Amino acid sequence: MTLFLQQLVNGIGNGVVYGAVALALVLIYRTTGVLNFAQGEMALFTTYLAWKFARSVPVAAAIALAFVIGFVGGAIIERVLIRPVEEARSPLNVVIVTLGLFLGINALPQLIFGTDSQQMPKPWPSDAAPGDVVGTTRAVKVGAVSVSWAVIALALMMVAVCALLWLLFQKTRLGLALRAVASNPESSRLVGINAGLTLMLGWALSAGLGAIVGPLVAARSTGFDASLMQGVLVFAFSAAALGGFDSVLGAVVGGLVVGIAEALTTQYVDPLNGIEVLLPLLLILGVLLIRPNGLFGRRTVERV
Repeated sequence: MTLFLQQLVNGIGNGVVYGAVALALVLIYRTTGVLNFAQGEMALFTTYLAWKFARSVPVAAAIALAFVIGFVGGAIIERVLIRPVEEARSPLNVVIVTLGLFLGINALPQLIFGTDSQQMPKPWPSDAAPGDVVGTTRAVKVGAVSVSWAVIALALMMVAVCALLWLLFQKTRLGLALRAVASNPESSRLVGINAGLTLMLGWALSAGLGAIVGPLVAARSTGFDASLMQGVLVFAFSAAALGGFDSVLGAVVGGLVVGIAEALTTQYVDPLNGIEVLLPLLLILGVLLIRPNGLFGRRTVERV
């Protein structure tokens, strides 16, 4: 039983990461209707920036700086690369651009910072010596189960992000504008909403969230390189599909389900290469066969 509970905690830690990246995907999809295949690599680039900043400033300040740069960078990407393609009214063109961004942004940090594995300082309690970034993350004992401070920090981050997004979408005029533009851009323009600015803000928020998640993922690992977010992005897409691409709650729940399923599969099934991917994919397939919009996705009704 103790082993099961420990794997459950480990799965929650992974699931929070997948859910956070899925949230970024949902943010863009809800505001623009676009699936951003470059989301993970955008987070990767800001992770390298946070690592570079952390050599001169405290890690919390480094992540804050990376968030600002990611926010601005997301807005620039939408304005310069995405918007001209969107005007062609072809969703496939936007998908191709995001795939190109995936390849380009993945190569960029390797050109700037090199291909060697790097170590991100841990923003939570660890046993690292002063001035050293390598150390073991401390844990809290809850009965016989050990809960890492990394899992606690990621869970707190997820709760804070979900609370802020709920306040944004439900309690502010800006959130109302975001939802209106996502629902019907043409009608939104007729009532005076600046749809272009709103769409740009959606990309900025998504990139900013990735700039927070990426450094935390890197700090949790023993080292990171240009492949840091690729596996995470696959599971994040699975989480978003499972929960529903238009649901913030669905992204979180989907991430937790996928993370826990991955951890339990790795523990209890013969550890062949890639076997941990099988159960989450089967869960997603089963859900989508029954509910094509995901567990929490909204059904679209079109009048003929």
